[in-house]
Amino acid sequence: MPRQLGELEDTVMTRVWQWNRPVTVREVLEDLQQERSIAYTTVMTVMDNLHQKGWVRREVDGRAYRYTAVSTRAAYSAALMNEAWSQSDNPAAALVAFFGMMSAEQREALRDAIRVVAPTFPEPSESRSDAGTATDEASPESGR
Repeated sequence: MPRQLGELEDTVMTRVWQWNRPVTVREVLEDLQQERSIAYTTVMTVMDNLHQKGWVRREVDGRAYRYTAVSTRAAYSAALMNEAWSQSDNPAAALVAFFGMMSAEQREALRDAIRVVAPTFPEPSESRSDAGTATDEASPESGR
């Protein structure tokens, strides 16, 4: 699991994810400078760190590099949620608490996500060792 991004790393990666194309340090710098005073070397160092950590890949373009995200923001968020959940000593309670914090829109997004992945989940009876018995008992041949 990749570790959580720092504040400036997240700010830079947000742009890389939003733009969804190879970007230069200069492009990120100019965008960041609309919000804050920041030096070229600071952005260059952050982007180099992101490359070293495996968040972005880079290709030489003239005298500069073009950086591209290695994965999506959604994959990063999912990895963070999975890491937090796996650290819990009571995963079911953690999920209940997490669901309790969700807004109505987030709960609807969760319902949508479950509908998307539900066909790929085995039925509960299929994952048990006695799945064959339960299926046989409910088959048409059993008279039920």
